Amino acid sequence: MSDGTPLSIKRSITIRAVVTPSWKEEAEKELSNAISTTDQQLSQLEQEGQQVVSDVRNQSANPLDPRVQDQVAQVQQQVASKRAEIEEQKRNLLQQQIQVRELKMEEIVEQGQLESFCDLKVGDNLLSKMQVSVVVRDGVVEAIEQG
Repeated sequence: MSDGTPLSIKRSITIRAVVTPSWKEEAEKELSNAISTTDQQLSQLEQEGQQVVSDVRNQSANPLDPRVQDQVAQVQQQVASKRAEIEEQKRNLLQQQIQVRELKMEEIVEQGQLESFCDLKVGDNLLSKMQVSVVVRDGVVEAIEQG
């Protein structure tokens, strides 16, 4: 391809947001909703776990049979493992909520990634082509920064 034909490559673009009152409000609302969802998941997990344990015991002629006890212990262990996972998600969300509240107006924060394609040709600086970020203010592109 040394004939000067451009090559199309895929790259990641960092989305950076300017902290504004509406951005902060939206971020806090999303985090609050996610925290509420984890609370619902925990509640549902507990109910389902109790129901499965109850079903296992009710389906057995002898609930004190060691095999039944093993099944119950396995269910309880699975519930405990899933609970720990959901609680970790919740802790992370609460930490993010604290971080959002501490942000100053006009601060710029990373908000995510996008993928795009660009043309690359002989003589281009690969690093500057790959290092692209977009700055947005309340959803409106304010700047496209390269390199």
